[in-house]
Amino acid sequence: MASLKITLTGSLAGCKKDQIATAQALGLRKIGNTTIQPDNAATRGKINKISHLVKVVED
Repeated sequence: MASLKITLTGSLAGCKKDQIATAQALGLRKIGNTTIQPDNAATRGKINKISHLVKVVED
């Protein structure tokens, strides 16, 4: 099964509440945090919502 390595590169300070909640749902709390998530439609939607704050690498 494919997976995605997601790293938070931008600050959550000043972001909308729903963007902060999306980052936290992905397991990202601080800049530099990295998490591995399954590559599915739900994860892609979350990434799309905060695409300006994250860097994604496909494994």
